[in-house]
Amino acid sequence: MVKKRLIAVLIVREGQVVQSVKFKHTNVIHYDPIHAVDCFSQWDIDELVILNVGRAADGAAEFARVLHRISEKCFVPVCAGGWVNSYAYARELLNSGADKICVNTLFHADPGLAEGLARKYGSQFIVGSMDVKRDAGGVATVWVDRGQKRLDKTPAEWARHLEACGAGEIFFNSIDHDGNRGGYDLAMLREVVAAVHVPVIAFGGVFDWHHLAEGLDAGAEAVAVANKLHYIEHSARKAKKYLLDAGYQVRAQEQ
Repeated sequence: MVKKRLIAVLIVREGQVVQSVKFKHTNVIHYDPIHAVDCFSQWDIDELVILNVGRAADGAAEFARVLHRISEKCFVPVCAGGWVNSYAYARELLNSGADKICVNTLFHADPGLAEGLARKYGSQFIVGSMDVKRDAGGVATVWVDRGQKRLDKTPAEWARHLEACGAGEIFFNSIDHDGNRGGYDLAMLREVVAAVHVPVIAFGGVFDWHHLAEGLDAGAEAVAVANKLHYIEHSARKAKKYLLDAGYQVRAQEQ
């Protein structure tokens, strides 16, 4: 049986790890991402996602340098994303240590290029990131360009689009739940899982460990956490122990 994964997420802006709350990134958690990676590598995560949320495209080169430093210290697979808009930059992230790239806006701005990346590197290399948000009436739609542009697409429709363009996994994030400590948007997560045949990673809102279990019960193949892991000592190991004790198929901790 394929084991479920626990994924740590680093939100990076201008070379610093920041806290994300509904896509606002005002609180610096680590001035150097290496400090966070040292902890995560020792604390038994299965994978690391590192996302560049800087508002300026000219920060892409600096992010690649940060990624290179992280990859030298990290001993789990690394997925990197943010400002992926060319073959050259995808290759730069790969050469800087990424095992996968996380692609979001490109699936809207240039789906042909997204498909080309999947053909060139393989679907297992492309993680399709989708950000969703509910309006005042509770209707969910997809947002791109770092949560700034609304698309007239439902999460299920957009998930199928990502899969059709070659994404080998989907990284699902709720803008409303981002940093709210209330757990994942489970109803929306279930819709996305039911719409596609590729693994779905749940993200956005984890505060208690039972939120991870809820994400797995909703069909996610992996559960991702950002803010929570930074504030509790040995947090990833505690999360993994909770899931193991509850009977979930996750990789056992190294002794």
